[in-house]
Amino acid sequence: MELSAEIRAAVKSALEEDIGGGDVTTLATIPKFFSAMAVMRAREPLVLAGIAFAERAFRELCPAIQIKELARDGRRIAAGGTLLKVCGPARAILGAERVALNFVQRLSGVATLTARFVEAVRGTKCRILDTRKTTPGWRRFEKYAVTRGGGKNHRLGLFDMVLIKDNHLAALRHEKPNAIAAALQRARARFPRLKMEVEAENLEQVGQAIEAGADMILLDNMDLKTLRLAVKLARGGVKTEASGGVNLETARAIAGTGVDFISIGALTHSARAMDVGLDFDSNLPSR
Repeated sequence: MELSAEIRAAVKSALEEDIGGGDVTTLATIPKFFSAMAVMRAREPLVLAGIAFAERAFRELCPAIQIKELARDGRRIAAGGTLLKVCGPARAILGAERVALNFVQRLSGVATLTARFVEAVRGTKCRILDTRKTTPGWRRFEKYAVTRGGGKNHRLGLFDMVLIKDNHLAALRHEKPNAIAAALQRARARFPRLKMEVEAENLEQVGQAIEAGADMILLDNMDLKTLRLAVKLARGGVKTEASGGVNLETARAIAGTGVDFISIGALTHSARAMDVGLDFDSNLPSR
């Protein structure tokens, strides 16, 4: 997922939001010619994501700033682990500090939570998927962070895959032979090259989706027994995705039913920002 132009635009916007007409505290207290070195560290174990955003934040304020990257996205970092070192004008480092940390903390949170779910289903054939439940404007960034945690991206938006959900089916409830068959027939006629997925709430709908030729079936809020039966029905080429109310305590059992995927909105809508800090090295001369 190529993000360099988007990273620069997002970081620039974040800096403009934060600095506005000027960092008044730094301008008032730190002489222009002062230099500093700062170290970004993880204050708790995490899976890193977003380091390029941090680097971009510092370079946006001072292109000549020196940055030493000490960890890469996707790496598991222990508490106290060093992520990068920055050396240059103190004003630039202070001005970019919060923006750099915000990106790293938030995206590392997504990557870390994803990695926990991936670990929970390890040893099964099941893969962890994200959803469209993302922060507005941050979708590509958060979905990137999911991949750093070992997860897999589902559709990026409404444009790259057909996913016929309960409200689509409710609108087509009077169609013959059934809403699922009617929806798939229309979707395939309009977008023949796209993958077709159908949300099913019961085994009857699973059967209808299989008969109508769905590529994938989203098994919504089904108990373990029903999931097993749905997987059994779908054997022979139709992929299955479990969704709804999944957490770290239930993921392993759900994966054990044989589903191909588990999709989890919490990866992006509820991931906790990780504790990451930036500390100045007091041993470096200021001028």
